[in-house]
Formats: sequence, structure tokens, C-alpha cells
Amino acid sequence: QLVELKNGETYNGHLVSCDNWMNINLREVICTSRDGDKFWRMPECYIRGSTIKYLRIPDEIIDMVKEEVVSKGRGRGGMQQQKQQKGRGIGGAGRGVFGGRGRG
Repeated sequence: QLVELKNGETYNGHLVSCDNWMNINLREVICTSRDGDKFWRMPECYIRGSTIKYLRIPDEIIDMVKEEVVSKGRGRGGMQQQKQQKGRGIGGAGRGVFGGRGRG
């Protein structure tokens, strides 16, 4: 997987984990400087999601994710799609029907 940061550095390695903020852990990493003249080899690294410009993810990884989503039967927000939504706003009339008292 190739990761380019906003500062121009690139990191190429094996994706270990990723969280909801796109913070990622890579292993067996090769880091390339912004101008491409310096290289570093690292056993592992952590990259904060807010510093990432773009990711290049291999097609086989994308295919694996697609298969996983199909097997689970849902994507983002799947619980809301499967269950009947309950809570405020769906029921009948209650307090606040006439628009409330305002704030001033």
C-alpha cells in the first residue's frame, strides 16, 4: 500500500490496521522523502490520518472488502437499514406540537 502525505513524503508498506479517523499502521515500510532523493527502511510506522493526502490500495484488497460487505449483508449504517427505527419524531403528537416557546 502506498501512502502520500500532505508534506510530500511517501510510505510504502503492508497495512496492519486502520481506524475511523484513517490513522494507519504499516509494517515493512520504505519511506521516500519529498524530493525522492532519500529513502528509509522501517520495520513499522504509524501515520496520523489528518496528514494523509491519498492512499493507493491494491485491487485485491478492495475486492476482499466488497466480498466481506456482501457476506455481512450491509454497508455503512446497516443496523438502521435492518431494524425499524424507533425513537422521537416517529410517534404521534406530544409536547412541542405548536412550535415551542422560543428563546427570547
